[in-house]
Amino acid sequence: MYQNFKMVATTMFGLEEVLATELTNLGAQDVEVGVRSVSFVGDKGFMYKANIALRTAIRILKPIKRFRVSDEDDLYKKIQQIEWERFMTVDSTFAIGAVVNSKNFTTNSHYISLKSKDAIADYFRHKYHKRPNVDVKHPDLKIHVHIQKDLCSISLDSSGDSLHKRGYRNLTNIAPINEVLAAGLVLLSGYSGDCNFIDPMCGSGTILIEAAMIANNIPANINRKEFGFENWEDYDEDLYFKIQEVLLKKITNSHFKIMGFDKAPSAVRKAKENVENANLSEFIGVHHINFFNSAKEVFGKTTILFNPPYGERLDIDINEFYKNIGDTLKGGYPDSTVWFITSNKEAIKHVGLRTSKRIPLKNGDLDCVYVRYDIYEGSRKAKKLKNNNEADTATDAEIVEDKKIDKDEL
Repeated sequence: MYQNFKMVATTMFGLEEVLATELTNLGAQDVEVGVRSVSFVGDKGFMYKANIALRTAIRILKPIKRFRVSDEDDLYKKIQQIEWERFMTVDSTFAIGAVVNSKNFTTNSHYISLKSKDAIADYFRHKYHKRPNVDVKHPDLKIHVHIQKDLCSISLDSSGDSLHKRGYRNLTNIAPINEVLAAGLVLLSGYSGDCNFIDPMCGSGTILIEAAMIANNIPANINRKEFGFENWEDYDEDLYFKIQEVLLKKITNSHFKIMGFDKAPSAVRKAKENVENANLSEFIGVHHINFFNSAKEVFGKTTILFNPPYGERLDIDINEFYKNIGDTLKGGYPDSTVWFITSNKEAIKHVGLRTSKRIPLKNGDLDCVYVRYDIYEGSRKAKKLKNNNEADTATDAEIVEDKKIDKDEL
């Protein structure tokens, strides 16, 4: 039996509660929500499982030391007091990442990384007359230094590369969405594979792929080639493969449709290739369709979820674009729950639909809002709006009659 220890999973702003739910469902103990992070307790096997299965985690850190620190020289001395032989050898390669939020430190994070690196290298030089090498790209051990006011945490990064690098996305489009954020959007929407799913502006297909993995309970990082913990001194390969096997046995099979549209042939081609890389071609259909010329062709309840342009990079009339989103949804997509993320809060006003939910999120450095619209099915008003889009005319008498019918239905 392996001993339990504390870990910290980092995430994006607004996804902390989603990640906490994921951890609880996975079997984590003592789950506590922080800012852009969630702490929890588990053993070595659970650390492996968290890296393979979590969708909204960026890194899984294993804290090894916490101490008070006053300045750069104090940091150097206290890092040298750690028994680094427990985690690496003089022949190991290592890299340091640092985050600093403290008035005590006038230098930047890069300097703190260099100071920490020197402390570890000098520790081995003084003791063994040899310094371990730094390898920024593929280190045997990645070390995370976090300084908040006068408290410093030293952690081992069990993930290696950020967990958003799933291993399936070779091709990207303009402004691709981060995989962790895409998974977070799907989980926040409540979608779990129990209805149809459409991304009408799918780009390179990231949201579609994350949705399909959620719908079929496929571990998020099953396609990754490597995790940081595989280079650790205490790596247990048999345990890793056992954990992976257990997770693979829990894969299910959703029978609802998952579809993506894009008006750009290049985006459709990229999305199809990424879907194939993720081994999800049997679950996802990608089509060359302009959403604004489309209508819902699947029966029953549908989740529509997308990441439209924000007007940051593309030269378009953004207010008109968002008005077209609203008109298309009202006219052609009844019985649908619609979600999209945007940083353009002014353009949202032109959608012409009332939001039923607004969630603040970040997409990179952009402050965003994730909005929900409920498009109901079956009213004469929805049908008439569709006809209006086709004919672009409606008499006052028809509108009055429509209102009368709606009252009778109530």
